[in-house]
Amino acid sequence: MPWWQWLVDSVLGVVLLSGLLVLLLVMRRRGLAKPSGTFDLSINRRLEASPRGWTLGVARYTDEHLEWFRTFSLSPRPRYRFERGQLEVGRRRLPEGREAYAVHAGHVVVPCESPNGVQQLALSPRALTGLLSWLESSPPGRRVNNVV
Repeated sequence: MPWWQWLVDSVLGVVLLSGLLVLLLVMRRRGLAKPSGTFDLSINRRLEASPRGWTLGVARYTDEHLEWFRTFSLSPRPRYRFERGQLEVGRRRLPEGREAYAVHAGHVVVPCESPNGVQQLALSPRALTGLLSWLESSPPGRRVNNVV
């Protein structure tokens, strides 16, 4: 087989594998969104306002947890789970400087305290309203109002 046929076959193989990977990512995203809906949520384990450390992802609510999944991952399991009674959020702020390029356009940043080390969340104002509502609406007898 001539060298150019090997090259064409190799390029075709890479293109097909890339297409398959994109298809798997799309199917995973749809599968996550189907049962209860998801929203874009970026997280940062650093406290300072910096473009470094931000990771894009999607989140969904369960009864007692907020589950966070990386955007570019094939894992069906959440990377982080925030328990309703252990997540505390602070005042919102706009992304500062180059930080605005590291998160989705139009998102606001809120500092948070959680046992898993996440220090900041970036989400849309509408999603933040939903998060605050979810945090404040826990069943009776639970720690509520974790909004600082």
